[in-house]
Amino acid sequence: MDSIVDALNSAYQDFVAAAAAVFESKESSTGQKTAATDAALDNFKQRWELFRVACDQAEEFVESVKQRIGSECLVDEATGTVSAKPGQSASGLQPISAVRLEQMSKAVRWLVIELQHGSGASSASPHPNPSAPFDAKFSEDAAQ
Repeated sequence: MDSIVDALNSAYQDFVAAAAAVFESKESSTGQKTAATDAALDNFKQRWELFRVACDQAEEFVESVKQRIGSECLVDEATGTVSAKPGQSASGLQPISAVRLEQMSKAVRWLVIELQHGSGASSASPHPNPSAPFDAKFSEDAAQ
């Protein structure tokens, strides 16, 4: 995480320095278009793109961490590994296995993907074989 923050900070500093260089070159050329102002603008555009890439990478990292934390919390809650805090009652839900939870999570992801691609709206059944058991769609989990 430190490397992502450092990369974002470095890209930001370079972007700000490039913006300052554009203003300085415009001022020194009294607002006229010169090779120096063109070079400063080109550098600014490059630094802007690099800063955007660094922001995108940081955002992807944050999203992946949010998903991982959410998944871990969901697994902990569903499997009953999280105990109730003092003064709170337990949810009363029966714990389920982590494998079963992962299978259900994959089923939800498949449905989301199908809905995003429009196949869920036109299909009567989102599953290719509705009579097959739930676990059949996730053969990679059967080996676990």
